[in-house]
Amino acid sequence: MCEENQTQVTQIFILGFQNVNKSLLFIVFLLTYLFIIVGNLLIILLVTIIDQLQTPMYFFLKHLSIADVLLTNIIVPMTMDLIFAEKSVLPLWVCKAQLYLYGIFGLVQCFLIALMSYDRFLAICLPLRYSSLMRPDHSLYLVIGLWVLSSVLTSCEFFFVIHLNLCGLNSIDHFYCDFGPVVNLATSDTSILMLEDFVISIFTFFFPIAFIIMTYICIFFTILKISSNIGKRKAFSTCSSHLITVCMYYGSLMTIYLAPSDENSSHINKYISLLYLVGTPLLNPIIYSLRNYEIKRAVQKMISHILHNWLKT
Repeated sequence: MCEENQTQVTQIFILGFQNVNKSLLFIVFLLTYLFIIVGNLLIILLVTIIDQLQTPMYFFLKHLSIADVLLTNIIVPMTMDLIFAEKSVLPLWVCKAQLYLYGIFGLVQCFLIALMSYDRFLAICLPLRYSSLMRPDHSLYLVIGLWVLSSVLTSCEFFFVIHLNLCGLNSIDHFYCDFGPVVNLATSDTSILMLEDFVISIFTFFFPIAFIIMTYICIFFTILKISSNIGKRKAFSTCSSHLITVCMYYGSLMTIYLAPSDENSSHINKYISLLYLVGTPLLNPIIYSLRNYEIKRAVQKMISHILHNWLKT
């Protein structure tokens, strides 16, 4: 409950971006948003309809694209609306809903990126057992489990978030409702929530990144044992796209959440957040299409099929 001289917060003021070229920023956000949506929807479509892409790796990539599209849609359109305003006013329930959905889709991304490294580990280190360990039904169960686990973990943390007392201060220096800025507004005790967040962070961040490092150590030593240089290059090329995604996503997260927290760093973190909120969904269609022979071939096949049907009519 709020004290007598305080008012219960019912709206959140998001300060967004100050002292920037707003027209240029809006154009950049708009073009980036369109590219993210079109690029990731194209991956989802290709993996769904092209038989050659019906493999576990592309199935995981498809769900990574789904998470990218959903995460982008709950952040970027609202951010573009915020650019030309001094600050955006969100009802508290909208802010909390954005925080909840952001938590689910963000965790799905973390787990899927780790799962894709496991797929590469099996394909390179245990090729003879790959087809039995990564059957289509196993891949489906793994992905369903990731979505369920992400929803459960986010819901456990969100239970404490919705019971926070927010009194008095109601503005955050960010461009969306992130966990840290919202919790900093609380006037009630947040010790249990922060402890739970720490435990969940270990499980959802440090375990996946440690798992990815271990799988790639095994992959690296397995590739070194390959006698053919062509075989080595082919093995490395199958991992390069995923490694770029890992470096972009986890690198930006580590910069934000492991750096010392102060007023200046929190302001800088607002811009670094763009790397994993916008940068990763933007890069995924590029690195998995321009650097991937199967995707490029699928695009060419789809375009030729469309042109053939169009010319027939």
